[in-house]
Amino acid sequence: MAFLPGMLGVRTAAPLVALVTSTLEITLLIRYRGSFNLRAVWRLIAASILGIPLGVWALRGINEKVLLHVLGFVMAGYASYALLNFKLPELQHPAWAYLAGFLSGVLSGAYSVGGPPVIMYGNCRRWLPDEFKSNLQGLFLVNDVLTIFGHGLSGNLTPTVGKTYLLALPIIVLGVLAGAGLDRYLNPLTFRKIVLGLLVIMGLRLILS
Repeated sequence: MAFLPGMLGVRTAAPLVALVTSTLEITLLIRYRGSFNLRAVWRLIAASILGIPLGVWALRGINEKVLLHVLGFVMAGYASYALLNFKLPELQHPAWAYLAGFLSGVLSGAYSVGGPPVIMYGNCRRWLPDEFKSNLQGLFLVNDVLTIFGHGLSGNLTPTVGKTYLLALPIIVLGVLAGAGLDRYLNPLTFRKIVLGLLVIMGLRLILS
């Protein structure tokens, strides 16, 4: 989603990214299915279901330049937070999940980038690494399936989106295989910093464009 709006427009990029990420999430959820904890994420899922239609509506009803500026703030803001390693307080009460899930649903519907609110929530709940990965993939898969359905109802799943997704499938497979092969050689902390740094740059670019 950081690259595509400049090439395809945000209204084509958002449903396309939802299709691509749902394909990847099925693969990752299968890999980490043993750590999935439905009790930890059902509130997130329930709240995101309410937020997704609002995000899909925003994609259709709000000026594209405004949407791109907001996306830039979300990307640059979250990446800066992650780079600076802020220590967030531990959240004991699971009711915070409703707020995080709703915000994630809105961002999923509008941009297919529902990660920042629920990643922060998972950090504050002190989820273990495998549980973190599995829980988030389960939530994101539900979000993306519902987002795709919403885009279909609102007319965003155009022939261009479908054709581009089919063309991308072989590249997705190659990317998954390459990522699995490179995983053992890359320092995860260095890789994470590079990705977050690029997100800050691309976010600022969207804000200033």
